[in-house]
Order: sequence, then structure tokens, then C-alpha cells
Amino acid sequence: MPTKTMHDAYIRTKLPALHRALIEIVGVMNRPERNEAMLKAAGLTLERALFPLLVLVERLGPIGVVDLAGRVGRDHTTVSRQIARLAELGLVTRHGSTADRRVREATITPQGKAATDAVDRARETMAIALFQDWSETDFDQLIRLIGMLAEGMANIPAESA
Repeated sequence: MPTKTMHDAYIRTKLPALHRALIEIVGVMNRPERNEAMLKAAGLTLERALFPLLVLVERLGPIGVVDLAGRVGRDHTTVSRQIARLAELGLVTRHGSTADRRVREATITPQGKAATDAVDRARETMAIALFQDWSETDFDQLIRLIGMLAEGMANIPAESA
């Protein structure tokens, strides 16, 4: 087993490649044309800015507007307006939190769930094409390692990041 110093030095040499890969992944996921392609494949006509919010409400809801805004890197007043728009469309409901009445939360509606189910089917089609040549072992490793990375990142205090 290498010493902590050797291990730290090894990590330092590999961090730039990891950082570049993560930047590329986030960049691809944030491209407006990606969301448009996903919406089109799902057969949805939804404003592009609303798309990630709808998906996050379905995955994480009920979720407060401030939490949602932090997750998408937008101002909470902007997200509040966008959630109001999703509510107007019948895709989410807005209500006070049961834990803290000062907090406004969003919850998916059956119509919103049908929309995210269509997105999931489109995402599945795209993923199958992407991972077609991967072995099951490689795919399983990817899932395991990304899960470890996500958990580790979630547990880093904001002031240390």
C-alpha cells in the first residue's frame, strides 16, 4: 500500500484529467441543443429553461424553491417564476412545506410525471446507443464509481469545496 504522501501525489497528477472530463460532461449536459433534442425525442413542447426543473422536481420532490435554485445554479426568484410557469402548465403543484411553512415546495403532478416518463424513455434510447459497445463490467464500474464520486462530493462541506 503506498504511503499517504505518495497517494496524494498520485491524485494530484490525475486531477487535471478528472477535472477536464467532468467539465466536458457538465458542458455536454448543459448544452441547450441537448435539452431541445431530449424534449423533441420525448414529444414535448416545453420551454427549455423549464426542462431541468421539471425533471428535478420529479426526481427530488417535494423540493423547496431555494434548494432547487441551488441545484441548477439560478437565482431563487427566477426559479420561483419558472416553477409558477410549470404550475400554470399543470406539471407541478406548489404548496407550503409540511416541515416549515415559510418554505414553498414543488411536487410533480400526474401530467408532469407523464412528461418525465416520456423524457426517461428518450434518455434510455440515447443511453443505449451511447453504451452499446461497453461491456457489462465496464458499465457496472461506471455506475459504481460515479455513485462513489457523487456521494463523496455531496458530503464535502461547502466551505471546503
